[in-house]
Amino acid sequence: MSATPQRHRRARRLTFAALAVTAGAGAMVAAALPAGAASGGGAGKSRTVDVQMLSFNDFHGTLEPPQGSSGTVTERQADGTTKAIPAGGVEYLATSLREARKGHEYSVTAAAGDMIGGSPMLSGLFHDEPTVEALNKLKLDVTSVGNHEFDEGKDELRRMAYGGCHPVDGCFEYGKEYTGTEFRYLAANVTDEKTKRPLMSPTFIWKKGDVKIGFIGVTLEGTPDVVTADGVKGLKFGDEVETINKYAAELDKQGVKSIVALIHEGGLPASGAYNYDCNVPGAGAGVSGAIVDIAKNIDPKVDALVTGHTHQAYACNIPDPAGNPRMVTSAASYGRAFTDTTLTYDRQTKDIVRTPLSAPKPVTKAVTRDVPKAPDMTELITRWNALAAPVAGRPMGYISADIAGRGSEAPEKPLGDLIADAQLEATAPAARGGAQLAIMNPGGIRADLAYKAAGGEGDGVVTYGESYTVQPFNNLMNVVDLTGAQLITALQQQVSGPVNGPNPKILQVSKGFTYTLDMTKTGVDRIVVDSVRLNGAAIDPAKTYRVAMNEFLAGGGDGFTVLKDHKNKLVGVPDLEAFNAYLGKSTAASPIAPPAADRITVVK
Repeated sequence: MSATPQRHRRARRLTFAALAVTAGAGAMVAAALPAGAASGGGAGKSRTVDVQMLSFNDFHGTLEPPQGSSGTVTERQADGTTKAIPAGGVEYLATSLREARKGHEYSVTAAAGDMIGGSPMLSGLFHDEPTVEALNKLKLDVTSVGNHEFDEGKDELRRMAYGGCHPVDGCFEYGKEYTGTEFRYLAANVTDEKTKRPLMSPTFIWKKGDVKIGFIGVTLEGTPDVVTADGVKGLKFGDEVETINKYAAELDKQGVKSIVALIHEGGLPASGAYNYDCNVPGAGAGVSGAIVDIAKNIDPKVDALVTGHTHQAYACNIPDPAGNPRMVTSAASYGRAFTDTTLTYDRQTKDIVRTPLSAPKPVTKAVTRDVPKAPDMTELITRWNALAAPVAGRPMGYISADIAGRGSEAPEKPLGDLIADAQLEATAPAARGGAQLAIMNPGGIRADLAYKAAGGEGDGVVTYGESYTVQPFNNLMNVVDLTGAQLITALQQQVSGPVNGPNPKILQVSKGFTYTLDMTKTGVDRIVVDSVRLNGAAIDPAKTYRVAMNEFLAGGGDGFTVLKDHKNKLVGVPDLEAFNAYLGKSTAASPIAPPAADRITVVK
């Protein structure tokens, strides 16, 4: 989602091959045809055939079941109530996908980006090689890139796709060289600024027998807004709609009429339940956000949209510009759900049948943990855990209860307060920057801290692996000069502008910094300027303040453009080091309690 800082690099040989660029297009079927209708496609063949498409998004290297509320999905019950269902974990995802494929001669598996990046330590410590290995075993066919695929820059993304040991860390397993993906990464709207050519393949054509389906993959045009400058250096990100329409026309010219767009951009459903019907009261009425306008403008040649980025679950019908029904899906995140869609392929027209009576049928399914674990995934996790064990299990500190971070839907998150306090403490000494307050972007909080032990460390113990999972980017701390006016503008940019206006990103703040957020108003008026205070004193627009933040925010990430105008920057320790140092002051007898999250007064 947001915050995609750099990791420390170490350099060695990189091997990768050039990917060929595939192009293509698609068209719309005019009339519904019953499955099994006679055709001229050859003796014994029906005119139509059902193709199963399994899809998911925003996996983020989450091989083990995620902890806390990030490890559940909300399920709507028959009586209208909801309940949290434990979900996720690649051992269960593998079993669920393999079971879903049974009985389907034609089945393709696709994803919509952020397969890697922002990953827990089990994968992130090894530059996400374990996740690629797992996705290969899952028989993923194709995925778009997402913004997090650029966490370590374009060269590392190419290495992920094409293979070769890490240029600095080398090979992680003795006698083995990393071989890359067995699935296709697509990046149709990402071009090299010098060559003007796509960074990776823009399209992929899946074939089985006489059935062909073309895939176009794009990431959000605003990727540079949510990634560090180094991660996207030398790249240009094009408009999603223009790019998809361009390659749909090319696929069409190649005779590929069935087309699916994989888009790492998403929407916000009216309900957080994965089985919520977002077509009530009308087609697509229950979803909002960037994907709605994108869907309404993508060429009718495209038959289905698989989306992501917002970590939400929905399966909607948003009609295309010609008024034909077209499905738009997203399957939450972290492998907690997947979408099972039936695409009816017409062998005569070579297109997907899309009429009100015969439209693609998507069903979102939770990846529950009441199914057997896939043995090959258990072996994979065990093997990589053994390599990580010397550092992963080291105790960092103690907590007295769950501390909600990623799983909290509140503007101010207890774990956000804790991280901001840790950053302030690390940067407050004069020699380390003299920070007076710290701010933290919410997207950089990748998990919760769970009280219950995940292994043998004991309840309440925070291990290095758990703190790494919360703060995986190893972002260097910056302490900068901002005027009071700039600080207020930064608060206003939380709830306004092209990036955060439609989907506010509320900065987490350190102790002593308080203000009121009035959600009954719109835009910049949501920030009650007279309420902004530091240690009880009103912020003076003309005064200069020393503010700590990670380098992603200091570079204007997540739409906080005013933060780029800072002065007198001092670079400090990595954010994870600051976090672990703060945790390290706690003991079993004096654990850290969840902060009260009372620094931002929210008016609803």
